[in-house]
Amino acid sequence: MMNTNNWIEPDWNNTDTAAANSRRHGRRHGVAAIAAAVAVAGVLAVSGCGASGTSTSGAKAAQAVQKLGKSEGKVSILAWPGYVEDGSDDPDVDWVSDFEKETGCEVTSKTYGTSDEAYNLVKSSDAYDVVAASGDLTLRLINAGLVQPVNTGLIPNYKDVYSFLKNRDFNTVDGKSYGVPHGYGANLLMYNKADFSEAPTSWDVVFDKAKASKFKGKVTAYDSPIYIADAAIYLMKHKPSLNIKNPYALDETQLKAAVDLLKEQNANVGEYWSDSLKLAQAFQSGDTVVGTGWQVIYNQMDSSKFGITSPEEGVTGWSDTWMISSKTKHTNCAYQWLNYIDSPKANAQATEYFGEAPANKNACQYATDSKFCDIYHAGDKDFEKKIWYWNTPISQCIDGRKNVKCTDYTEWTKAWQEIKG
Repeated sequence: MMNTNNWIEPDWNNTDTAAANSRRHGRRHGVAAIAAAVAVAGVLAVSGCGASGTSTSGAKAAQAVQKLGKSEGKVSILAWPGYVEDGSDDPDVDWVSDFEKETGCEVTSKTYGTSDEAYNLVKSSDAYDVVAASGDLTLRLINAGLVQPVNTGLIPNYKDVYSFLKNRDFNTVDGKSYGVPHGYGANLLMYNKADFSEAPTSWDVVFDKAKASKFKGKVTAYDSPIYIADAAIYLMKHKPSLNIKNPYALDETQLKAAVDLLKEQNANVGEYWSDSLKLAQAFQSGDTVVGTGWQVIYNQMDSSKFGITSPEEGVTGWSDTWMISSKTKHTNCAYQWLNYIDSPKANAQATEYFGEAPANKNACQYATDSKFCDIYHAGDKDFEKKIWYWNTPISQCIDGRKNVKCTDYTEWTKAWQEIKG
């Protein structure tokens, strides 16, 4: 999943910085964090598809450990901002301290801003035991032999993870699980109600040339090569002759069709966004009237003026995976973390703070907001079936085709540069 823009980690204790930047290169910005930043900025108050068990040619033959031993006393975690909170930023936001008390494993952590940054950090160093990886990173880590398969039998809380998040093509290779799910969310269609007599039901309002031109200069799109998959989803329904079966498995012809569609869209796009706060401000100012948004952003906006929906073609989305480094010297504490972060209470704390549905089916009872799980469609199978989770485009087609070479993430990155041109 991800934005390749340069990232400077903001100082979240500085309110000016908090207002000017958003976490997780735009995607990751929890309800509380957005609300605080919006208040500082002075703006108005404002979360499956795809084959499972995919085989990749670069996956290593490593085996999962069969038993655990004594705690090593420490674990180093590499994650998105907001995933490993110990109360140092906000004393009311802390799920790390309980982990340390329960396990005796002292946590050190580092945040990163893009999946490319995370890949380079893991590749160049053996300092990290655990990494939280999005779908556009997981297969890269697996193929490079940088992470190890996990024995889910040694992770008791894994049994309560929603079944639809298990054994997916972004976390499972050759039948081996390479981590445990954290949570999940969707990239939805946001719109200004004043510009629509009826709620839109299709992505055609941003992709159809005639319809999108009505909002010329006021259409918005997510600023990342992975957004190409959103165009592919639209083409799956509206150009079935292309025979796209998975939006992350595009051969040259299919990729060209998606790129051509996005080049047409470019004429109507006012701004490609990677900052969630700026997106909220753009909608509120009227500079943007329709485009891709997230539930966590919409939650902080005036629902009488703005709407959000899951279009009929389906949506892209994310489900991050906690993975263990193949170079770790702290295997026991790493497994302890994977089990803990998927425990009902900790999973509720982390995902509610962040603004996404939890992975553990029992987490909802621990949410501070009784409406949290309903808002993020936790466990809603009908909603979840519409989500094509971000995945890593690789040359071996993850839709099962053997007689054709698919385009990889490098090619998607080049194509994205052409689209924005």
